Amino acid sequence: MKKILIIDDSPFITMEIKEIVTEAGYEVVAHSRNGEDGIKKFDEFRPDIVTLDIIMPGIDGIETAREIRRIEPNAKIIMLSSLCDDETKHELKEAGLDIIVEKPIEKKKLLSVLTSIAI
Repeated sequence: MKKILIIDDSPFITMEIKEIVTEAGYEVVAHSRNGEDGIKKFDEFRPDIVTLDIIMPGIDGIETAREIRRIEPNAKIIMLSSLCDDETKHELKEAGLDIIVEKPIEKKKLLSVLTSIAI
């Protein structure tokens, strides 16, 4: 069973992701509402996959992803955001992040992305 860490400041989005992934057979090992705590939980739980919001209090999702990649260079990170403009996509690409799922989250899209990276 693949382990997932959810890092998102929205309790609603966190619940939505948790429901989608647990129904699909993934285990949510932890969730966090900000980047700083998310980095600590990543280091503690070493999940297989991280879902990560871009806009959060404290350090943003892109910087959080960079810190997670310092801990584990091959970490599988799915960015979730309503910011899917070209500038944001370019910034994500520069940070080595090329998987983004737009909010509002479409269940089929998230599950498709999870399946493609969970191998």
